[in-house]
Amino acid sequence: MRFPLSYADGCGGEMMRGFAYGLIAISLLAWTDGTSYAGPDEVSLPEKYQEKFLNYLDVDHLGRKRVRKMYVNPEAHSAAKAGAELPDGTVLIMEDHDPQTDAGGNLVRDPDGRLIALEAVSNIFVMEKNTAWSTDNGHWDYAWYLPDGSPKPDAKFDGCFSCHTSRTCSQPRFSRTR
Repeated sequence: MRFPLSYADGCGGEMMRGFAYGLIAISLLAWTDGTSYAGPDEVSLPEKYQEKFLNYLDVDHLGRKRVRKMYVNPEAHSAAKAGAELPDGTVLIMEDHDPQTDAGGNLVRDPDGRLIALEAVSNIFVMEKNTAWSTDNGHWDYAWYLPDGSPKPDAKFDGCFSCHTSRTCSQPRFSRTR
């Protein structure tokens, strides 16, 4: 199942302004209350996730000219299908792929009007739930990996936290499972 992605849902600029203040507050809370904040060094890229996980959704991200492939570990998929909260240890992975373009640089679409992803992965983002981590983001944390599986140096996660914590739901994720 594939859906176009829109930022009309409030993940944009106004959220970023308040992020700096939020980051300061989170830093102070971590320093004072003993809450564990994982950080990207704690969120690993699972080996062979393309084989072991379910590719449950592909998204055409037209604004960034990307096709995003969403993966989930089998245990979390089973819980989601049953309507249960995602369990501790849930891992969601989002691969970025560049779309095919023609000789003129125009996006190539399949017969259904969807972007056609190139096979090569350009970025890998991992979102993991661990109940030992802070409740500020529903026990979720993030990591960014390069196509070779190494962590992206100097990766910034402001956008991840800002956008995902802007949701009123208790589980700050956006995609739906099939």
